[in-house]
Amino acid sequence: MFKKTLILLFIFLPLNSFALDKKTTFNEKLFKNAQLEGKVVVVSSWVKYCSSCASQMKVLNKANKEFDNVEYFAFDVTNKEISNLFNVEYQSTILIFKDNKEVYRSIGETSKKEIYKVIKKFI
Repeated sequence: MFKKTLILLFIFLPLNSFALDKKTTFNEKLFKNAQLEGKVVVVSSWVKYCSSCASQMKVLNKANKEFDNVEYFAFDVTNKEISNLFNVEYQSTILIFKDNKEVYRSIGETSKKEIYKVIKKFI
C-alpha cells in the first residue's frame, strides 16, 4: 500500500507543479507598447496540465531575461478572447512578432537551442 501511495505521489506532484508555474501575463496594452518600442515580442500559449508548456515557458522566461529588446507574454489557451486574437488553437504555441507583424509560429517546440536560435534570428 505504501509503495502505491509513493508511486501516485511521484506521478501527480510533477503535474501539479507544472500547473502552479503557469499564469497569464498577456496584456494587450503592454503587447502593443512593446511593439511600438521596437521590441521583439514572444507570445506563448499553455494549458494547466501540459508538461511541454511548462518546459517551453521555462526556456522563454529565461530567454526574456537573457536577451535585450525582447518582451515575453504567456496566456492560457482556454482564454478564447486571447486565443482568437492570435488565431491560436493549441497549447505550447510560440508566436514571435517584429515590426508589428507575426514573423514566426511553432507548436510544441521545447528545445532551448531551437527557441534561442529563432529568437536570435529576429533580434
